[in-house]
Amino acid sequence: MGGVIAVLLLLFYASIVLGTVAGMWAAFAKAGKPGWAAIVPIYNIVVLCEIAGKPAWWVLLCLLPCVNIVVLFLIFMNVAKAFGRDIGTALGLFFLGFIFWPILGFGEAQYRGV
Repeated sequence: MGGVIAVLLLLFYASIVLGTVAGMWAAFAKAGKPGWAAIVPIYNIVVLCEIAGKPAWWVLLCLLPCVNIVVLFLIFMNVAKAFGRDIGTALGLFFLGFIFWPILGFGEAQYRGV
């Protein structure tokens, strides 16, 4: 019984990760960036900074504990703004990324730049 639960939890987790990555991939492609960047650690933050109109050195701020929470939220706010969305989408990207990245990537939102 424990093995079945473990497999179900693994499948659930994998679906959340794949949904998030697919949504980020599509959002990056909408912004004219390489979609594969969504799966490369650190580089995906560099691309997010480019989409958000922030300098690349902000990636270093994302590596600092506690500071990274504020910086990532600011990046997500600017990403949402770049796609013509508001703070609600930024909050969604921050707290419920597995839902909001696919909405941003596969939805009607168009990249407008910052």
